[in-house]
Amino acid sequence: MKLIKLLFILFITFTFAQNEKPTTILISFDGFRWDFVDKEITPNLQKIIDRGVHAKSLQPCFPSKTFPNHISIATGMYPENHGIIFNDIQDKFSNKQYTLKKRDEVENSRWYQGEFFWETAERQGVKCGSYFWPGSELKLKYRRATYAEKYEHKRDYTKRVNDVLKWLDLPDSLRPKFITLYFDATDTYGHKYGPDSPENAKAIALCDSMLGKLVNGLTEKQLISKTNIVIVSDHGMTNISKDRVINIEEMLKDFKIEINNTGPVLTINADHSKLNQIFSILKKNENHFNVYMKENMPEHFHFSKHPFIYPIILIADMGWTLTGNKRLNKWMDNYTKGNHGFDNHHMDMHGIFIAAGPSFKKNYRCGTLKNIDIYPLLCEIFKIFPRQNIDGKLDHIKFILKD
Repeated sequence: MKLIKLLFILFITFTFAQNEKPTTILISFDGFRWDFVDKEITPNLQKIIDRGVHAKSLQPCFPSKTFPNHISIATGMYPENHGIIFNDIQDKFSNKQYTLKKRDEVENSRWYQGEFFWETAERQGVKCGSYFWPGSELKLKYRRATYAEKYEHKRDYTKRVNDVLKWLDLPDSLRPKFITLYFDATDTYGHKYGPDSPENAKAIALCDSMLGKLVNGLTEKQLISKTNIVIVSDHGMTNISKDRVINIEEMLKDFKIEINNTGPVLTINADHSKLNQIFSILKKNENHFNVYMKENMPEHFHFSKHPFIYPIILIADMGWTLTGNKRLNKWMDNYTKGNHGFDNHHMDMHGIFIAAGPSFKKNYRCGTLKNIDIYPLLCEIFKIFPRQNIDGKLDHIKFILKD
């Protein structure tokens, strides 16, 4: 009888603890560079900083692109392991192409080899909601969150915030405990006008105002003390110029090559018998870029294992652009002033990590964090088991949580 009573008490305690887990909202400000908070135009971010955790920066994975890094944040894996190595990918074995312009492919699970946090959480009884996040729209229902909005680039920002707040009005049994929220403004305007432009400053202020709306809504609902707010960005942004463009195909006129991806990173495929010769020519002309054979790619990039990565990889110096004949004129005609995708160790490519809520230390400053460690951090907050094949390490980030 005593044993039954003890088991009943433990069950009730466990159930209560599960229900008492704080709601966690993960917000992405795409392209929000680590130092944008120093512009003194982000009062709402500053309030979160003052009562929570502020890392010097958030280091993205290589390449420092949008889809690869949002998925690294959500899976705890390097792009070479989760499969989304670029925003545009050529499967050289099947000739299928993953591109953001092809919704069927973006929603096709075959490309996504990592498990998203919402998959891990849902399997262990945590309801989730995704108000936009790369990889959140897969056709397979069991790979999506309970609530998953289909991405609309022009959807009103205030509506996004209000809809998330409506989710939090649902009865406890239906309410999502983990929610993602995404805003593109600082990426869009950072590309078009440059990261330090007046136009991008307005985008920074807009994102900050959306955070203010969310906090005000949580406060009105008396949920602010029970909610973790985690603000991240996938990468930073740097200035580029028409005067810093290199046409790689000009160096390789005598070869038939296939290029996948251009800009800060360019990869090349060709007849296997010609690869060493092509590499030798590029190496001799190595100026404002570095060239590597895939098998000799420096280990710190974690970018050599996936079969869809082409055999030759070029990485531009900061602010330079690598291109080929087909894209050169198009790029010049649609010239933008900012870009990302460069060496992820350069500070211009780093984003933000700011968090506050019942799970986090208060008024705590720390150095650079890595985005692959966010997945195990979320698992720790929810006390659920992470996947065992991830690259992220809880020990690298756990110190920002309350003891």
